[in-house]
Amino acid sequence: ALRMAYLRGGGHDPAVLAQLLHLQAEATALEKGAVGPRRGRKAAPVVPAEPPGAGAGGLDAALLAMELENQRLEDELLALKVRRERRANAGSQVAQWHSVELAQLQAEVGMLRCHMERSRPWLLPPAILPPPVAPPLPP
Repeated sequence: ALRMAYLRGGGHDPAVLAQLLHLQAEATALEKGAVGPRRGRKAAPVVPAEPPGAGAGGLDAALLAMELENQRLEDELLALKVRRERRANAGSQVAQWHSVELAQLQAEVGMLRCHMERSRPWLLPPAILPPPVAPPLPP
């Protein structure tokens, strides 16, 4: 829960994630150790610092390490998805802002065109004049 809250809050520091994974490994080992003897099972060993051996305890430790690595990768994927969603939301907000600004500019251009057409007397259509009269022909 701590790791998920950290990732959802935007945390992505590898050192902090590694510490959270280590704490989760210890908690899992302690939980299995506390549950195991009551049910007649062998307690799961804490993940050793050196590579696991070939025995059953080594397999349990290797399985636990693999599960923790899978969980870490899933958390990393979740963090990437959250970042991508944030970028997409930020991008859509910028696009929305641009479209609003574009609409305002288009409205201004329309008003300016209308104003210019009203105030331009030099663009009135030329007056219709009768055709020129030819001079009289000599006798």
